[in-house]
Amino acid sequence: MESWFGRGLILWYKKNKRDLPWRHETDAYKIWLSEIILQQTQVVQGMGYYLRFIQKYPQVSQLAAANEDEVLKLWQGLGYYSRARNLHATAKVINSQYKGLFPTNYEDIRALKGIGDYTAAAISSFAYNLPFAVVDGNVYRILSRLFGIDTPIDSGQGKKEFQVLATQLLDKKEPALYNQAIMEFGSQYCKPTKPDCENCIFNAKCFAFKAARVSELPVKAKKTKVSNRFLNYVVLIDKNNKIYLNKRSANDIWKGLYEFYLIESEKEISSLQLLKHSKLKQMAGQKFSLLYTSKSYKHILSHQHLFAKFYVIKTESILDKKQTKTGVDNLTDFAFSRLSEKFINDCDLKEIV
Repeated sequence: MESWFGRGLILWYKKNKRDLPWRHETDAYKIWLSEIILQQTQVVQGMGYYLRFIQKYPQVSQLAAANEDEVLKLWQGLGYYSRARNLHATAKVINSQYKGLFPTNYEDIRALKGIGDYTAAAISSFAYNLPFAVVDGNVYRILSRLFGIDTPIDSGQGKKEFQVLATQLLDKKEPALYNQAIMEFGSQYCKPTKPDCENCIFNAKCFAFKAARVSELPVKAKKTKVSNRFLNYVVLIDKNNKIYLNKRSANDIWKGLYEFYLIESEKEISSLQLLKHSKLKQMAGQKFSLLYTSKSYKHILSHQHLFAKFYVIKTESILDKKQTKTGVDNLTDFAFSRLSEKFINDCDLKEIV
């Protein structure tokens, strides 16, 4: 079906593709790593992380043997940390169940934790040249515009419809090359905003271009509900100048990362309100002083807007000995969220303490 599309796409790709390190790979482990990193992450940001992971863990067995804190620290700043936890957990499964060798068929790859239809198709085609069509945001965008498909891409019907079409269009002889080409075209040419339609190789056949509907496609049925959260971080320092940390364990954002003591509120609170808060007294004891109040930080996630302030509190007590404690110089040994990392980089705690 529509062989003109596949031929044109591959010709365009051969002339215009970017030289990216994972494109020279047929090692399924390295391809998998690149695909997980590039979920929710642009190439320009993900490149350095990919190279650092490959350098530290050149084989899946080495990633499997790593400590989770170590993996999260290496991932720090990429966000969506469930990707890193799933990556680590899946490496252990590959190491134990497949003797350190990445599975070679689509069904086994798809069954691994953290690997969905798209990632399984990408690994299967790029590593083993198997005929499975990738369908990601780039593919949804190209196909909906080119063929004039209004079915919402976030509906069950839409996902099936686009998967069927993508499979029909796939070049079965060169699936790896075709899949790379369609993703590259969507990323570099048929962009979400301001695509270069005037110079597009497909504009003579493109429904959206001819109907002036490029900005309307693809269609999404659901709007992401965004909630606001107010985070009041207590950078608690005892009389020995040790900073107290928590490790997030709940099924919430940043699971597995470290953070300063936290008092979450339903709305923004003042420094005075924080100092009178009952939870602060539980944390810091009866005798403490406020050394520093940070500026306000705003951190935007896909479904949450976070508003945070950091309060450096000095207590005269020595608190729970079981709690994680560290000196100022060793804070960078721990994996923090990007939000906390910004504060640590902005604030000279040595001067304050």
